[in-house]
Amino acid sequence: MIEYPEIIENEEHLEEMLSQPSDKLVEMMRTIEGDFIFLGVAGKIGVSMARMARKACDIAQVNKRLVGVARFSDANQRVLLEESGIETIKGDLLDIDFVKSLPQIKNVVFLAGMKFGTDGNESFTWAMNSFLPGLIVEQFKNSRIVAFSTGCVYPLATVASGGCKETDSAGPVGEYAQSCLGRERLFEFGSIKNNTPVVIIRLNYAVEPRYGVLVDIARKIYNEETIDLTMGYANVIWQGDANEMILRSIQFCESPAKHLNISGPEIISVEEVANRLGELLDKPVKLKGKQADTALLINVAESQKILGTRKVSVDQVLKWTAKWISNDNRLLGKPTHFEVRDGKY
Repeated sequence: MIEYPEIIENEEHLEEMLSQPSDKLVEMMRTIEGDFIFLGVAGKIGVSMARMARKACDIAQVNKRLVGVARFSDANQRVLLEESGIETIKGDLLDIDFVKSLPQIKNVVFLAGMKFGTDGNESFTWAMNSFLPGLIVEQFKNSRIVAFSTGCVYPLATVASGGCKETDSAGPVGEYAQSCLGRERLFEFGSIKNNTPVVIIRLNYAVEPRYGVLVDIARKIYNEETIDLTMGYANVIWQGDANEMILRSIQFCESPAKHLNISGPEIISVEEVANRLGELLDKPVKLKGKQADTALLINVAESQKILGTRKVSVDQVLKWTAKWISNDNRLLGKPTHFEVRDGKY
């Protein structure tokens, strides 16, 4: 059983928390065949996920090769991975020759993608989100593939609906979301063409004290800025829980590709979260606008059925986030723009 502290002391402490494996993940590593490769490992999620996999293997006392692939523009991430016992390969995944040079590994976690800065940089966005998946699904046609996607491929949904289910039709708004649906379609095509087992993860939204929807709200309150309530609802999940669930989802890869929504079980109200953060930060809360009837929401009943639910509550993450920001700890400086309704990121 993972025990969680009242306060996250620093980034080293945070990274350790985000990468603590569950008993179920440890057991999976004992039984699952093959090594793991993490493509696009140097983003917001990949480092802690790869380190979680390494710890799970160590606890399970199994000797698996774990490989992280990225450009590694931040050299510290590469150092942290290698110090944790994860092999790294540096290169550009849009380089076809580089992709073809990658080792054939049984279990693939695809994390690469482009979101922010899409508006005005559409061609690169499509290359990362749609062209690259076509290369990867062909290069690793004999592997199992967990492919990161997003709930943005769905249309806006009413709160009363409980959010979009995996069986609902896609309805992406804007070029970012459209390119993400393109990513899914390329993985689906490769899965069918080569009988490759794939699971596509529609994630909304992973959060931790340096980044995420809750940080976006907390920063505005701390700086005494006004929060627009129009996008009044969201789904969130502690990144450590998301890491664990996504790693275990590799057991459920199928051909044709399976789709799986991952998030917390509840729909949060931005207004309620803002008021709670105001209490924790001891700051006034300034709100404007009215909550729209619809928001970008997903239903996680299917993932809960096969993977269980998240362990860390939203209120616990709010407490950690408020303390982190009050202590002026480092943020990643990457707003989620969760409030965007027109798809322009």
